[in-house]
Amino acid sequence: MKSIKLNSGVQMPLLGFGTYQITEPSECKQTVKNALNVGYRLIDTAAAYGNEAYVGQAIKESSVKRDEVFLTTKLWFNDFENPELALENSLKKLGVDYIDLVLLHWPYGNTYKAYRALETAFQKGFVRAIGVSNYAGSQLIDLIHFNKIVPAVNQIETNLLSQQQQMHELMAQYGVQHQGYAPFGQGQMNSMFNNKILVEIADQYNKTTHQIALKFFVQQGIAVIPKSIHLDRMKDNLNIDDFTLTQQEITSLKTLDTNIPLIGNPQSMDKTKAAMQW
Repeated sequence: MKSIKLNSGVQMPLLGFGTYQITEPSECKQTVKNALNVGYRLIDTAAAYGNEAYVGQAIKESSVKRDEVFLTTKLWFNDFENPELALENSLKKLGVDYIDLVLLHWPYGNTYKAYRALETAFQKGFVRAIGVSNYAGSQLIDLIHFNKIVPAVNQIETNLLSQQQQMHELMAQYGVQHQGYAPFGQGQMNSMFNNKILVEIADQYNKTTHQIALKFFVQQGIAVIPKSIHLDRMKDNLNIDDFTLTQQEITSLKTLDTNIPLIGNPQSMDKTKAAMQW
């Protein structure tokens, strides 16, 4: 499993496992155990997912040692007024004494108070790296300028139709790791996997179009967290280390980018209004 060194000094796997919408207790625990058993070493959850306790139980019951698992969670923006309590609750639900990466989930509410609480937690050793999720460029620059610790990660929607090329360049300038969620579009963009360019490249390597999509990002140093409850798909998503895309193929796949986030656009007024009703 390839990894990348974050600005906090810790190594983070480039390919992880997402748990969004896996909320039924037994299914969540078994799914996370399966992910760990087949080789995933980054597990991503969030307070808003409602499954931290089940994720934590799965890690505890797994044969994989805790220090071999890179665990990520996110504080929900409704809890930013009391971030210390929110972090304490996440630690308790996960059943751990430290979390590898904690992110601010959406750039709403009292983000400065919440981020400074994460800085303190990092300095005390409860958190090994801190960062943000769904931050646009201006919001990221603002946060960096007015705080002490540069976010280690900005987790944003990233898939072939929304590649976030400009954000990737900006984050690279500031030493912030680009991590993409919904690399398959959360079912909203399945038509992209029928694209002729993508299908031809997949046939060339005897891989699935989903595997090519993941390889496209990982090969460029962009971390991704695909999700599946199906064991065979978990294995397929992890099986991308035995080939390398050519520069021409990467260039061709870049032409699929529409530069429009369809899921996690922090600049969308409709998205913001909807989030306030959460």
